[in-house]
Amino acid sequence: MKAVHVTAPSASIDSLDLNIAPQAVPTAGVGECLVQVVSAGVNPSDVKAVLGGMPHAVWPRTPGRDYAGIVLEGPADLVGKEVWGSGGELGIRRNGSHGHYLIVPAAGVRKKPANLTMEEAGSVGVPFITAYEGLRRAGGVKKGDVVLVFGANGKVGQAAIQLATNAGAKVFGVERTAQDYLGHANGEVVMIDASSQKIAEVVGESTGGHGADIIYNTVGSPYFEQANAALAKRGTQIFISTIDRAVPFDIFAFYRGQHTYVGIDTLALNSIDGAQILDQLLPLFVGGRLKPFPINQAAVFSIDDAARAYQAVLRGSTDRVLLTP
Repeated sequence: MKAVHVTAPSASIDSLDLNIAPQAVPTAGVGECLVQVVSAGVNPSDVKAVLGGMPHAVWPRTPGRDYAGIVLEGPADLVGKEVWGSGGELGIRRNGSHGHYLIVPAAGVRKKPANLTMEEAGSVGVPFITAYEGLRRAGGVKKGDVVLVFGANGKVGQAAIQLATNAGAKVFGVERTAQDYLGHANGEVVMIDASSQKIAEVVGESTGGHGADIIYNTVGSPYFEQANAALAKRGTQIFISTIDRAVPFDIFAFYRGQHTYVGIDTLALNSIDGAQILDQLLPLFVGGRLKPFPINQAAVFSIDDAARAYQAVLRGSTDRVLLTP
């Protein structure tokens, strides 16, 4: 059995040095589960950690935050069960899911939905947990809300759109160029081409001048000012990442608009936090209101090919990239 074993961050994606090392079967301690990993999503944060972008990461380490697998050791009601999970500490402060075996707190382990395959279950983690937590922190989405998602065809963007349309919101998606929406939705998604359309004008004209109650900005600084211009009175803008750390900030427009900014860092949510969010999402997956990302077998890699998987993610693969130990 094998695992990705990173002793120190790499200088660049081209020089990515992932040591694929033998992995002995670990022993679960009190309050822990030993999981045989069947499927593990590869997230941008996993790759950024390996490239030294997570200062609080502790090395050496096996990366990987998301997983679906089978419990080999742990509480009797979980042993032998197919489970899923995700945690911000996995692959950062303790060994993660990019190997054959994973030790996780038993309180952070949940049985996966029976209607999802193991590959589909391993794809859900970070994108849906991030999307859910952002919308929750923004006060939740209700029927009739106007939601604008920047980076609509990214994985977090698609998850946010699924959640927003499920709640009955009027949803707009933004991409850099003219694109159709690629994901599942429970209602119409109006796509906006940022290269040729004025975002605030499109949203304003379509909502009678109201604007967006919630803006999920998955990109950050490039859309900061355009997002602010599209915000409704008492609207909220959610951030999960950025390119530039400093942006121009109009304090007058901010307080006159009674706006709220919400920052989401799911690395601060551990496996138990992730499990509690999956508890909320599970009925929606079981009922088909939420759907996992389509699995393209060309984007499913073995542990031996982990470097190719990481490179695909960093280079912007539109597929959900998975490792299948």
